[in-house]
Amino acid sequence: MSQESEPTIAQTEEGPGPRLARDDAGGLFADTVMALRFFSRLPTGDSPHETPSLARMALALPFASLVIGIGPALLLVFGLLLGLPSYFAAALAVAAAVLATGAMAEDAVADSMDGLFGGASRERRLEIMKDSRHGTYGVAALCLFLLLRVTALGAIGAENPLAAGGLWLAAGVLARSTALWLPVALPPARQTGAGATAGELGWKSFAAGAGFAVILSLVLAGPFAGYLGLLVAFVLLALAVAGWTALCRKLVAGQTGDLTGGLIALCEIAALTAFLLAS
Repeated sequence: MSQESEPTIAQTEEGPGPRLARDDAGGLFADTVMALRFFSRLPTGDSPHETPSLARMALALPFASLVIGIGPALLLVFGLLLGLPSYFAAALAVAAAVLATGAMAEDAVADSMDGLFGGASRERRLEIMKDSRHGTYGVAALCLFLLLRVTALGAIGAENPLAAGGLWLAAGVLARSTALWLPVALPPARQTGAGATAGELGWKSFAAGAGFAVILSLVLAGPFAGYLGLLVAFVLLALAVAGWTALCRKLVAGQTGDLTGGLIALCEIAALTAFLLAS
């Protein structure tokens, strides 16, 4: 989630959060559109934009993640099947993913690392995260994130192109949904920005969305990673979420959009690591 400047979302007169009134008849479809607008730059039609609500998006996020990830995953699979070198195909696919999301996770992980490790106080850390410029911690984290994604997908794709696509889709679905634990566990660190605007998220809404993410991951990754690989992925995801939540609580006493986006990046790497171990 980019330095508290996620994709522009027109505000309605209603306040953010789970109390947002449901006037539409689209239900899950409307919530999926909201999630696509919040987490990506994909076209979603001309329907009116609503104030983002994590409580509504949580359940729809696994399905939105599929839409966000399917194009880059297919590019990876077809590139490999056409004979492109595996790491070149992986780099092209990751570039497509960056375009599809507007580099939200990439920018968020850079801002998060700059803020968490570049400031000496809570106020200074939050100030650094809000700054659009990237420092040494942020650039290093960004480069490592991209490198780890490309090498993981290239290594899996060299063995099985279909596995690379399916496992990457599963990793993306799991990463976005599990990262929403951060706004469940911690209050907004500031009164403005995406972390506050999107409202509170209850554990029941989180659990429902995470449950759908697990089901989708079983379908997407099960044939390639097996139950053991998925079990390892769930363990690594839990460790990543617990560790990141503890770090955010200690250093800034809350969560922001950048910190949630940074956790998405961390969770994707955790899932891909597990799938590599199982392959």
